[in-house]
Amino acid sequence: MADPSSYRPKPGQIPDSPGVYKFRDEHRRVIYVGKAKSLRQRLASYFQDLAGLHPRTATMVTTAASVEWTVVSTEVEALQLEYSWIKEFDPRFNVKYRDDKSYPSLAVTLNEQYPRVQVMRGPKKKGVRYFGPYGHAWAIRETVDLMLRVFPVRTCSAGVFKRSAQIGRPCLLGYIGKCSAPCVGRVTPEEHRELAEDFCDFMAGRTGTYLSRLEAEMHEAAEEMEYEKAARLRDDIGALRRAMEKNAVVLADATDADLVAVAEDELEAAVQIFHVRGGRVRGQRGWVTDKVEAVDTAGLVEHALQQLYGEEQGEAVPKEVLVPALPEDTPALSEWLAERRGSQVSLRIPQRGDKKALMETVHRNAQQSLALHKTKRASDLTTRSRALEEIAEALELDSAPLRIECFDISHLQGDDVVASMVVFEDGLARKSEYRRFAIKSFEGQDDVRSMHEVVSRRFRRYLQEKLKTGEWDAQDAEGAEDADRGDTPGDDGRPKRFAYPPQLVVVDGGQPQVAAAKRALEELGVDDVAVCGLAKRLEEVWLPGEDDPVVLPRTSEGLYLLQRVRDEAHRFAIQYQRSKRGKRLKSGPLDEVPGLGESRKQALVKHFGSVKKLRQATIDQICEVPGIGRKTAETVAAALARSAPAGPAVNTATGEIMEDEAPAPAGAASERGTEQ
Repeated sequence: MADPSSYRPKPGQIPDSPGVYKFRDEHRRVIYVGKAKSLRQRLASYFQDLAGLHPRTATMVTTAASVEWTVVSTEVEALQLEYSWIKEFDPRFNVKYRDDKSYPSLAVTLNEQYPRVQVMRGPKKKGVRYFGPYGHAWAIRETVDLMLRVFPVRTCSAGVFKRSAQIGRPCLLGYIGKCSAPCVGRVTPEEHRELAEDFCDFMAGRTGTYLSRLEAEMHEAAEEMEYEKAARLRDDIGALRRAMEKNAVVLADATDADLVAVAEDELEAAVQIFHVRGGRVRGQRGWVTDKVEAVDTAGLVEHALQQLYGEEQGEAVPKEVLVPALPEDTPALSEWLAERRGSQVSLRIPQRGDKKALMETVHRNAQQSLALHKTKRASDLTTRSRALEEIAEALELDSAPLRIECFDISHLQGDDVVASMVVFEDGLARKSEYRRFAIKSFEGQDDVRSMHEVVSRRFRRYLQEKLKTGEWDAQDAEGAEDADRGDTPGDDGRPKRFAYPPQLVVVDGGQPQVAAAKRALEELGVDDVAVCGLAKRLEEVWLPGEDDPVVLPRTSEGLYLLQRVRDEAHRFAIQYQRSKRGKRLKSGPLDEVPGLGESRKQALVKHFGSVKKLRQATIDQICEVPGIGRKTAETVAAALARSAPAGPAVNTATGEIMEDEAPAPAGAASERGTEQ
């Protein structure tokens, strides 16, 4: 690990002008490329105290061994040079988008004597006109099949074309009228090129003029009683309209625009682009990237635009680019796009109307793309096996942790404290094994004590289950004497719920939470379960008794699995905490009490814990709630007595419960402090 101060440039050595900089490692490999309006200010930000840097930035500057820069005259030149260097050096700490799949495009090879219409993938070639990309190749073929009736452009390969020319007979498409058969001289090269250019114009969105011309020719043929020609033109118009209907109108003003949306989490980001031409969605594509550098949404957008338009020229760059967040150097980026298009390009965030609604659709697609990417990654058996092996190696476990349990604490400013336990077996979620806990209240927001309690309760239940099934000696039950109420074995004699121990316990948090979980296990005598913690912000793995965390590589499948386990526990805990809070604040019959405002209703429910317990309280007990006088307490008691389902009556004068109330069942578990 290098010390950034060892290669820090001297004060005044860095120019205060736009430029591009490169960080190199000890082997002279470029590991990061960036640009700046002011090189002096930007580079100075990298050489501050490491504690003040983002963790990913700190990793980069400690990996680097030198920094160098190139001064340019404008910010646009800096943008162009940055793109060139990223493409040339492929730096490991720069965001690199990768296609989540290979998208096909409809291509017209205008660089050939006889242009050909075909499906193309991969890098774009000079002199070829592209439309799309499309989600599926069959969508292109359906469109082309409809269009060839009107624009009989060549679609055959070079080999088929050459053979037909040699034998003097066209292929099948030439016989059925879906190719003008330039191979046998039915049309001249100029006539065939004109057909190809008309095809391109129609696909580019200039449909209205061509359809109007065909309709005029159809009416003219009908008036001259050339009914066969009129019928053929009618069918041609119908074919073109069906081809147009495959791309629904999304923007009524026939806008040419690209819409870019981003969905992201701590480790990865997905970008979706909709290409709208003539108001219709003509293509869609998406990328997924690992967030290897400290970058926000605006930065992701800037990188996406560089990759999207870095090799494009002319009409491939639309008049309008709609994004979810504007990059830092928006004027320079707009000027760069304008240079590539040859005219002004609007780069902005849609605020209202159809464009904003379409942007929301693109964003939903980005979210689904990210979720699908994660699902594919999680469902692959080889990947899951590698993840478990990486975890075992990093934590120095004897074997891969086939069962992992993760615990998380959730509360709202110390109220409604709950915990979750999620289970992953063989790298997959086992939702039937999930458990949730209501935690006893502590003074203040003590997540550490809460973690100790929930881990203790979970493993006391495990020890109790072992005792029931005879797998555990009774004298070892000392630590589980105060175990929570357990489940009885099922009909097959097999214990349920907490009977199976994990190989690894993961807690959401750092050193304090890990120490609390380990202490809980030691107090119960459980010494065959490993413990670790995963801190959210730094994505570091903490082990008991260690001063330094275990840092897994950003590309590690083990880190990805731990993160997914932690996030699932967090989601499950928040879901339970919100449901408890909603039940607590649900005042029910109190809504009918005249003059009782929302604040006092919530104060009553919070004081007693539930409406049920409030109904059992005396008037004197209700008066103890701040803001509740005796008259109000009597009104509340009377309202609750009227709304009681069926059961004991309340003496509204004394507030006492009548003697005919059935006693509470002995040993009934309290809502607080039990597993749900």
